[in-house]
Amino acid sequence: MAEDSSALSVARTCSTGCQAIASAAEQIMLGRSELALAGGEENYSRAPYVVNGARWGLKRGEKAMEDSLDYCYCDPFDGEYMGGTAENLTEEFQYERETMDVWALMSQQRAGAAISSGFLAQQITPIEVPDDLGGGRGSRTFVTDELPRPDITAKRLQKLKPPFHDGGKVTPGNSSSVTDRTAFMLVASRQRADEVGLAAEARIVDWATVGVPPRIMGIGPVPAISKLLARNDLGVDDIDNFEINEPFAVVNLHAEQQLSIPQQRADLYGGGISIGHPPGATRVRMTMTAMHHLADSQGRYAVIAMCMGAGQGMATLIKRA
Repeated sequence: MAEDSSALSVARTCSTGCQAIASAAEQIMLGRSELALAGGEENYSRAPYVVNGARWGLKRGEKAMEDSLDYCYCDPFDGEYMGGTAENLTEEFQYERETMDVWALMSQQRAGAAISSGFLAQQITPIEVPDDLGGGRGSRTFVTDELPRPDITAKRLQKLKPPFHDGGKVTPGNSSSVTDRTAFMLVASRQRADEVGLAAEARIVDWATVGVPPRIMGIGPVPAISKLLARNDLGVDDIDNFEINEPFAVVNLHAEQQLSIPQQRADLYGGGISIGHPPGATRVRMTMTAMHHLADSQGRYAVIAMCMGAGQGMATLIKRA
C-alpha cells in the first residue's frame, strides 16, 4: 500500500469486521476512495492483565491484577458476562440444553467436513509460526484452524458444566472460544476493479443495524435480518446461505426458530463454536465463507448476521457477482 494512502479504525464489538466493510463501501460510494482493504484482527492470546490505579500511585499493600478480557466479555450496562446474557435468552424463550448441544455437535462436524474438503483452506494464507509443540524450537506452517473438534461426541458435550448461571444451559461446549485471527478483503467499485484487473466475487447490496435489550443481546440477528430483508423486498426463501456468528448455540437456534431458517441453509461450514469467534475478524471470515459458498453453489444471495454485546444486531446482504 502506498504511503499516501490513509486509514481509519472502527469498533463495533462483534460486528467490527462488518462495519469495516460497510465503511469502506460508503467511502467508495461517496467517491472518497477507490480501493479499500477492509478487515480486522483479534489477538486475545496476548490480552494483558491490568492493575487499576497503578498510573496514579497505589497505597501500601497488595493490589490484584485484573484480566482485560473480562472487560471484553462483560455487558457495560450491568456487568453481566456475555454467557450470562445467553443464559437469559435460554430462560426467556425456554431453549433446552440438549438442543443447544446438538447444534454445537453439528457445528463441529460441519467444520471438520469443511476442513477435509479444503473449503476452509481458501480462507487461510499459510504462515510460519513458532513450533510451540516442539519446545519452542524451529517453526511450522500454519495452514489449518486449530480449534475445531470434529471428533467430539454428544456424551462429552453433555458432561460439560455451565459456568455462568447455577443450573444453567450455556456451557463451554455450546459457546464460542477465545481465539486469534486476522482477516481482510478488498472492497472496490466494479469500474475500479475492472481497471486494475480484479475479478469481483460478490457485490455488497445492503446492510442494516438495530438495537436490542442488552440483557438478551443474542436476539440481535433476528430484527437485523428482518429489517434487511424487508428493505430489499426479499424473504428467507430468497436467501441461499445464512451465516450467523454462533457465539452461543442459542443465538443460532433463536434465529432459526424466529425466522424459519432451514438448517441446510445456515452455517454450513461451522461457526464460532467450532472455528472460533475473535470479534474483530469473525465478520470478515463469515463474509468470505458466504462468498465462497455462493461461488461453489452458484447461488444468488447470502446474508451475514451477528449479535453484538451491549445490545445490537447487524446484517449484511451480498449477491454473487
